[in-house]
Amino acid sequence: MKKSAGFAIAATIGLLAGCDKAPEQPEKTAQQLMAEEVQPTAEIYWNTVRYESVLIDEKPVSRDILPKTDEDWKRAGDAATKLVELANQLQTPEYAAGRRSDWNQFAGALAEASQRGQQAVADRDVDKVFETGGLIYSVCSACHQAYPPAAGIPSMVPETQSGDGSA
Repeated sequence: MKKSAGFAIAATIGLLAGCDKAPEQPEKTAQQLMAEEVQPTAEIYWNTVRYESVLIDEKPVSRDILPKTDEDWKRAGDAATKLVELANQLQTPEYAAGRRSDWNQFAGALAEASQRGQQAVADRDVDKVFETGGLIYSVCSACHQAYPPAAGIPSMVPETQSGDGSA
C-alpha cells in the first residue's frame, strides 16, 4: 500500500511540474509558417477560380480560369484541407503564446473559411470556390492589419499561376 501511495504522489508531482512549462518553440516562426506554407497554399486555392483581363494584340481580353479536370479539383481540395490544418496549427499554444486573444479568432476564422472552401470544392461549385477564396483573403488581410508581416515577408497578394503578379 505504501508503494502505490508513494507512486501516486510521485506521479502527481511529476504531472504538476509539467504544468508550469511554457509552450515548446515551434519548428517555424509564425512569419515563416505564413510565408512558407500558408501563403503558397492559399495561392493554390485562389488560383483555382479566377477571372483575369489580359492584353492580346493590344486589346483587353477577359477570361475565366476554372478547374477543368479531377486533378484541378483535387489540388483545390487539398489546398483547402491544408489551410484548415495550418489554421488549427496557428491556434496551438506554441503559436498563440504571447499574442492577444484575437490571434485565435483570426486563425479560427481562417479554419472556418477554409472548411467552406472544402465544401465548395466537394460541391464543384466554382462560384462558391471564388467566394470562399475572397473570404480567405479577407481573413488574411484583417489578421495582417492586426499582426503586420515582418519586413521581407511577402504579403498575402494572390499571384497568377505564371507568378508574374498580374491578375
